[in-house]
Amino acid sequence: MTSAHASGNWPAIFRGPQPISATVTIPGSKSVTNRALILAAQATTPSLVRRPLISRDSELMVAGLRELGISIIETTVDGDAAWQITPAKMSGPVKIDVGNAGTVMRFLPPLSALATGSVAFDGDPRSHERPLGPVIKALEDLGISVAHDGRYSLPLTLNGTGEIPGGALEIDASASSQFLSALLLIGPSMTNGITVKHVGGALPSMPHIDMTVDMLRFFGATVEVDVANNIWHVLPGKLLGQDFVIEPDLSNAAPFLSIAMICGGDVTIADWPKVTTQPGDQLRYILTQMGAKVEFVSNGLKLTGTGKIHGIDIDLHDVGELTPAIAALCALADSPSHLRGIGHLRLHETDRLAALTNEINALGGNVTEEETALHITPAPLHGGIFHTYDDHRLATAGAAIGLIVPSIEVENIATTRKTLPDFPGLWSSLTA
Repeated sequence: MTSAHASGNWPAIFRGPQPISATVTIPGSKSVTNRALILAAQATTPSLVRRPLISRDSELMVAGLRELGISIIETTVDGDAAWQITPAKMSGPVKIDVGNAGTVMRFLPPLSALATGSVAFDGDPRSHERPLGPVIKALEDLGISVAHDGRYSLPLTLNGTGEIPGGALEIDASASSQFLSALLLIGPSMTNGITVKHVGGALPSMPHIDMTVDMLRFFGATVEVDVANNIWHVLPGKLLGQDFVIEPDLSNAAPFLSIAMICGGDVTIADWPKVTTQPGDQLRYILTQMGAKVEFVSNGLKLTGTGKIHGIDIDLHDVGELTPAIAALCALADSPSHLRGIGHLRLHETDRLAALTNEINALGGNVTEEETALHITPAPLHGGIFHTYDDHRLATAGAAIGLIVPSIEVENIATTRKTLPDFPGLWSSLTA
């Protein structure tokens, strides 16, 4: 196998069945950070966002807002990083780079419709392939001019008039809950508010929609939810700036909790919230089913593992972002697993179902994929290159498998910067 130094691949840290005892502080939630930025940009008074996630996705969001005229000043409060956000009238012409960040490519265009002038959006090559049509069509239905060459995807240019009339519309958000959140987040700034009815297949990741609603209300919006009929109504009104502490990103805790699952011992995630809308909170229940003991302790959430992992049959539709981490554990389990309801992951940073199947099988695994499911039968794994497809969660999955399988190299470990500022450094401090 080509050496890691010659290839540029990252040699995964092999630990073997050596129990760990560690406490980890996880950076802030990307989902909460980027929603807070969108809401703070619309408020009538400044906001202070404490402990924000500082990563590629959030930096792209900050850069986009600054291009539109929003003041975001980096500061420190009580020893923690913070952003002072001062709203302002937004205007173009500007060009905004969305990278391959779903929240940026879907949340910023609706917000920029409140600006005057043209706002052009483009991103990484993969961003051109990711679905954006429902957001574009909704903006057009609301009377916003969007130039997209009939492709309903990036690149696009939006021409804002400084206001959005709002009203009622229908949207198919079955491919991504972000389509719905993108519209709800700017509902208070629309002249008549907004009423959105979801039409189509089952909504993925309902916890993220609940997060959007909770954060709107925290900033002072009035939101009415008719879950039975898939209708959300946001009344027009002024948002008020807030002093807001960002929770740790619980989905990013998955690979770190996996260390105790795979090697044995215990890992404590500091400051795990007792109540949260983050999908990652479901790890408490999922990993318990897979053989761990999970409990709240004085400084956070503690997981204790034995090194033995049980297979699981589970629908991950609402928590799809956890799939790569769960799949890595399933590949090392003592019985088969079935991960269901995850067809929408084919439209994420990469086709995650195909990628996980390819990479685990290339190491000797036995994974079969269906359109909306993965079936994983544990098999002896061997070393090799774990390709990441520029997907941060593929990279961390490869690192987890490398804990117990020698000679794993992870391609492009730097892609983890999307949501974890220094994953290799944090990982090596715990596992070396």
